[in-house]
Amino acid sequence: MNVCFSILAASIALSGCAQVGIFQRKDAQGEVRAPIVADTPVPDAGAQSAEALDTTTPEQRRAAAAPVASGARVLGTTVASLGSPTEPGFWLKTPLVKSEMAGSVKNRANGKSASVMLIPIEAEATAGSRMSLPAMRLIDASLTDLTEVEVSVTP
Repeated sequence: MNVCFSILAASIALSGCAQVGIFQRKDAQGEVRAPIVADTPVPDAGAQSAEALDTTTPEQRRAAAAPVASGARVLGTTVASLGSPTEPGFWLKTPLVKSEMAGSVKNRANGKSASVMLIPIEAEATAGSRMSLPAMRLIDASLTDLTEVEVSVTP
């Protein structure tokens, strides 16, 4: 019951963020891009496949895959594993940041990148990170292996 209430409360809180510009990104021309986290529904409780668990829209995937504007600052590299597949959106929980901020990840093996919300976790900077299912799929990372990613903060 507490988990359901927590998810509901977080969903309500985050749903208003898109209205005030939180979790939105601007592209190189200054156009507002699709939200990174907000407005993505939680998967159905019975979802079993990666496709069913990934509730992002094609528009959100295109926006997250768009090239990052120049001026991004590389924070470092981390080894990412799959985070909770029931948490929607494009995010990376990492010890490389101390507060939530917009950023990007680049798969070092294939060069594919995704815009994500960087979410801090308490751990040594050398500890691994957890990435959302949609972000892992977007950068063509294995859902069962560890993937080395370069993490950047976007302006």
